[in-house]
Amino acid sequence: MLPSEFDRLVEESMSVVPRRFRRRLKNVVFVVEPEPPRPGLLGMYHGRPLTARSVSESFAMPDNITIYQGPHERMARSPEHLRRLVEETIWHEVAHYFGMNEAQVRAAERRRARS
Repeated sequence: MLPSEFDRLVEESMSVVPRRFRRRLKNVVFVVEPEPPRPGLLGMYHGRPLTARSVSESFAMPDNITIYQGPHERMARSPEHLRRLVEETIWHEVAHYFGMNEAQVRAAERRRARS
């Protein structure tokens, strides 16, 4: 898949995040990179979770959510599966933005999969 097509897929996949949460995404940038810095990563949240921020902070650099194209494409069995993997990764990394640690995110993913 061309990088521009994957970028568009990531943008479209943002709809997986409920609107009430998308409206609260402030000062965060979504970035697509070809490969992760270490094996096994599909995405990465870099920043200060919303729960750790103070209203008295006057300026902060944007948080980054990076989605890695290569691992997604290698894992995907079909275009539909690729879309689902990207959506799951976005949901996972946005959960970190809202202050959930890895164990909390994994538990929420299990609950989400059952519903």
